[in-house]
Amino acid sequence: MQDARSNKPTHLALLYGGLSLLPAYIFLALLLTSRPIAAQLPAGAIDTTAAPKTAPQDSLRTQANEALDKQDYPTALKLLTTLSEKSPNDAHLLYDLAFTQDALNQTTAAESTYRRAIAADPTYFDPHLALGLLLARSGRLTDAHSELLKATTLTTDNPALKGRAFRALARIDQTANPAAASDELLSAIKITPETPEDILLSGELAEASGDATSAELAYRRLLAVDPQNQDATAALTHLLLHQQRPDQAESLLTAALAKDPENPTLNAQLASLYEQQGKTAQAIPLAAKLHAAHPDDAAITRLLARLYSRNQQYDQAAPLYAALLTKSTQDPTLLDDSADVQIHLKNFADAEALLKRAIAQPDNFPTKDDLAQAASHLAFAASVNNDPTTTLQALSIRDKVLPQSPSSLFLAATAHDKLHHTKQATDLYKQFLSVANGQFPDEEWEARHRLLTLDHMK
Repeated sequence: MQDARSNKPTHLALLYGGLSLLPAYIFLALLLTSRPIAAQLPAGAIDTTAAPKTAPQDSLRTQANEALDKQDYPTALKLLTTLSEKSPNDAHLLYDLAFTQDALNQTTAAESTYRRAIAADPTYFDPHLALGLLLARSGRLTDAHSELLKATTLTTDNPALKGRAFRALARIDQTANPAAASDELLSAIKITPETPEDILLSGELAEASGDATSAELAYRRLLAVDPQNQDATAALTHLLLHQQRPDQAESLLTAALAKDPENPTLNAQLASLYEQQGKTAQAIPLAAKLHAAHPDDAAITRLLARLYSRNQQYDQAAPLYAALLTKSTQDPTLLDDSADVQIHLKNFADAEALLKRAIAQPDNFPTKDDLAQAASHLAFAASVNNDPTTTLQALSIRDKVLPQSPSSLFLAATAHDKLHHTKQATDLYKQFLSVANGQFPDEEWEARHRLLTLDHMK
């Protein structure tokens, strides 16, 4: 029998932020035996059919159940703690106590009590599910997966709970094992009605498996039954952008934003789309509005800073990058982007300091090309700062990844020149002139002038 606490609030949505699933906890009722009405007995006779006197803890259990029904968890905790001390092997009682601790964010205690409930009755479905959800929320996905998988093998008279276990498994397996996640989602749908979240997840799993056609069909199927579903809009937009279909993505986003103009995800996607299309002037107002509404969102701040930089609004980009660096002090690409802004603002010393911090951790760069770009920036900043040694060190890093360019040859030539490496400087100035072809008139004039000077010094 299922008691009134079957509507207890879920915590699963906390694990999969933005994807609301069914409620997470359902309690089984205490099994109460019906008693026959006693027959009229002669005076003085012993009534062997009479119900035993109610034990004191029964009234406490009733009070605990009432507190749980009212979501009065502090009261329930006190009562259930007392009851569990008297009945330490009552699996249902322990589950109630664990749930109460969980609701009060006493995670460590809740985990321990869920395990005690499982030890008291290994076939009891509910604590396995609840423990799996708790472990998943705590980021212990391997342990959560094991517990949830066990739950799917146990019997429960509530198919919604079994479906929840399968759906939670699918979420855990979504990235690492989308094929298994698809099977788990299918198992959930076989025993419970399909939900909009299921359709969305099926599209995400198809996309993760490389089946873009099935993913698009799923997203469009969801939008057909729920045109206002912004999660489906965002997912389909992401897919269209990945497939290089920007016009369709833009039409989808603008239509959705006409109905929900403040949606942060859709605004961010449209701003990013405009950025990719080079429509910086259109992207900046969207990103600026998002930043004003969500000033602590690092992704939005970085998007706006990047847009300002690309629009040559370096004085507005600089403080945004500075704020980001207070929280991500060792992000190499962030250091490089910030330094690039400082270079344009002619704060070369600040730029060199930032770039030295970035280059100090070369393995932290996402790609070798990103490292080479930062090294190029460092070479330039150091050259302006009259730091030829650092210039050459930076160029040696750059040249391991990228072919030599007129700019890198000129920077190397001037660095060797400053260090009085006459032969190296002469050779590099000549190499620079051989490829410059009039593209760098000021530098070409300087190179010719320095070659004449160096030749007289021989």
